[in-house]
Amino acid sequence: MAPTLTICVLVLTIAVFFPSIVFGGDAGINYGREGDNLPPPKQVIDFLTDEFKYKISLIRVYDANTDILEALSGTNLVVTIGVPNEAIAFVASSQEAADKWVQDHITTYIAKGVRFRYVCVGNEAIPGIVASFIEPAIRNLYTSIRIKSGIDYIFVTTAVGLNVLGESYPPSQGQFGHNVAQIMNSLVQYLYSIESPLLINVYPYRALVTEPEHISMDYALFQSQTPVVRDGNFEYYNLFDAMVDAFVAAMARVVGSDNFKLVVSESGWPTGGREPYSSVENACVYNNKLREHAIVTGRTPRKADINMEVYISSMFNENFKSDGDEQCFGTFYNNFTQVYPVWCP
Repeated sequence: MAPTLTICVLVLTIAVFFPSIVFGGDAGINYGREGDNLPPPKQVIDFLTDEFKYKISLIRVYDANTDILEALSGTNLVVTIGVPNEAIAFVASSQEAADKWVQDHITTYIAKGVRFRYVCVGNEAIPGIVASFIEPAIRNLYTSIRIKSGIDYIFVTTAVGLNVLGESYPPSQGQFGHNVAQIMNSLVQYLYSIESPLLINVYPYRALVTEPEHISMDYALFQSQTPVVRDGNFEYYNLFDAMVDAFVAAMARVVGSDNFKLVVSESGWPTGGREPYSSVENACVYNNKLREHAIVTGRTPRKADINMEVYISSMFNENFKSDGDEQCFGTFYNNFTQVYPVWCP
């Protein structure tokens, strides 16, 4: 049986025979547009809602493009919208600037039926030239959305990569790097105070290709049958969980508690560009196992209450990204056929 069909059958079987069970999490998709050969937004959203019948119900977009927002209007897709890195300083500059951004991109489109869940201020902008503007931008947007507009279901946050961690092995030693500690500590404390999750981009693939002598393919692909890392009372069978729990440890050091939420805003595996690590077969295995892990397991060894929410990268290959494997993370061709089976048929 194909891996995608196996996951779908498993989920449906549990739902039929054990209706009281609440599944651990969910898996959505990242819809990036860094290419010149991609279908228009309206066509993409119509495919997800009409033809694909909401088999993917969570979608993350990296900017506030009005064509996408118009296409999302009146749908039941749950949306993470991005403030692009180049707009962060503007939103941070004043409350009035943030109010205008929210009016133009959030409240206007709520009235048109867009279901927002997160506003993500930047993507992997820490460290970077706008890093110091991220928390002020989040504070301004929070005031605009939660306090001024009275919208209590949208969370304002940012997305960071593994490069904000100075230590990540073993997972319990996770901590923010010295170069970003001041920014990250303040940011995490503020997100904790407003009950917003930190969005994290987690790529076992990138760790594997960086250190293939220390990381096995099975460990990176969710295929280890025995624990690879033992960290106190926790056993790790896959690198994904170890990377997430390194973030958990880093955040716990800052706020003094594990009682916070994380969202995996990006994870995936490329189909080409860096063989033998990148391949259609490996991408199929990883993304199916990741999706199953999010939906059925829904937790990591350290954080049982994470209710795992994962966004798979990505919708399409994007030919404006850096040459090589960066262009090869798409799970759909531009004609909307799947590159390999990962979403329920």
